[in-house]
Amino acid sequence: MQSLIKRLLTTTVAYQVGDLVSKVFAVALLPVYTRHVTEAQYGVAELLMTGIVLFSILVRLGIGEALVRYHYVDEDQERRDALARRAVGFLLAATTVVAIPLALFAGPLSEVVLGFRDATVFRIAVLGLWAFTNLELAYALLRVDERAKAYAITTLSNVLMTIALTVFLVVVRDEGARGLLLGNYGASTVVLLALWLSMRRRLLPRRGGSAHPRLHSLRELLRFGFPTVPADASVYALNLVDRYYLFHKYGAATAGVYSLAVKLAGVVAFAVRAFQYSWPPLAYSIKDDDEAARFYAFVATYYLLLTGWAVAGLLLLGRWMTRLLAAPQFYEAHVAIPWLALGWALYGLFVIFVVIAGRAEVTTRNFPAAAVGLAVNVVLLIVLTDALGIAGAGLALAGAYVAMLVVMRLLTRDLFRVDFEWLRVAQIALVVGGAAAAGELLLPTAGIEGFLPRAALTAILPLLLIPLRFYRAQERELLRAMVAPLRRLLPGRRG
Repeated sequence: MQSLIKRLLTTTVAYQVGDLVSKVFAVALLPVYTRHVTEAQYGVAELLMTGIVLFSILVRLGIGEALVRYHYVDEDQERRDALARRAVGFLLAATTVVAIPLALFAGPLSEVVLGFRDATVFRIAVLGLWAFTNLELAYALLRVDERAKAYAITTLSNVLMTIALTVFLVVVRDEGARGLLLGNYGASTVVLLALWLSMRRRLLPRRGGSAHPRLHSLRELLRFGFPTVPADASVYALNLVDRYYLFHKYGAATAGVYSLAVKLAGVVAFAVRAFQYSWPPLAYSIKDDDEAARFYAFVATYYLLLTGWAVAGLLLLGRWMTRLLAAPQFYEAHVAIPWLALGWALYGLFVIFVVIAGRAEVTTRNFPAAAVGLAVNVVLLIVLTDALGIAGAGLALAGAYVAMLVVMRLLTRDLFRVDFEWLRVAQIALVVGGAAAAGELLLPTAGIEGFLPRAALTAILPLLLIPLRFYRAQERELLRAMVAPLRRLLPGRRG
């Protein structure tokens, strides 16, 4: 168990170094960006960025998911390289074929998506679709090889270039939404080309190579990956449909404020994205089914504890975060932050169920759950936003993920048995969630007299579980064993 947890933590940290730096700079630069772009410009950029991710899921046809799943079937390096060439070649062709007509008809398509004509901003988004989709697969190759250092260096380079280019375009050149988009995807294009160059020996066909049988044909990869597309697209559509609905019903400015709330909920999104990247390779690599089931349950419990703690903190302190990091016209964003953070946290649980279905190679069951979630989200958006505004949109997202999890649990429990620790899950919900809700209702909402008690309550939330004997003896021993190397580095503790 300790070695598995260490692998999970190590890869999680390494995979998210770039994202961590990105989040730190993104948050630090929000006071700058929100004073150089209007709410409407910010709404346009965020709508297109979210749309790029959704369309990317459709274009790649699940090829990345198939690569991650089947990489571990055979340890022969030449056959693994052949698998990588097949996946990369297919995706390069698919993205190029799709990007050409989108760029040619950028003008009318921009009117459909944005409600006004801006061919330039739409063509930048097309470049983003091409670069982002191919770069995700290149990153997946680094992850399945567990090349954590290379992954960290590459993503960090991408982040630093993105920041420099975006600041230049938005602050110096005053390019607004175009600058936000080109800063992101111009840097990604450079990083993608550099990664392909570094992997050229692996990705280019070898002359005179041994006649190895194929690890998996393209047809087999698509047979596994394609059924994941409707589910993945439906899941990610939850992140687009709310912004699209707000954009076209209430205006780009409202969508921009809501998008800032999404950005500020990023502390939870960061943890979930790290988990999403590091979890599947580790989960699939555990050969023994009994060990895998126990580990899945353990990880689910502590994932909920950590993300629940973060959601509670955002509920209690979101007002101060918004006022510290945004221009005054964006202050309303704080009302949606905790609901969006809760939605992200629930999505991480959905990833666990996706891996359960993937382990059984029954990926067709993901879609019904995702479709139910999308339908619930649309209904709740219509019902809640008139009365609650952007807070209603955040609540609709959280409700959609709850519906997805219920359906996914029902559909996967007969595929691979995992005895989740429901008692401890209930303790987390009741104690951490209940204490945070009480603090939100009872503690002051402004000034230092509100901030200090809320910050103190946030800090002690995990400790409130101790009287319930939530933390088991073996888990405390495991924590001490993992912390021991760090303690030896402290002054006065060296032997």
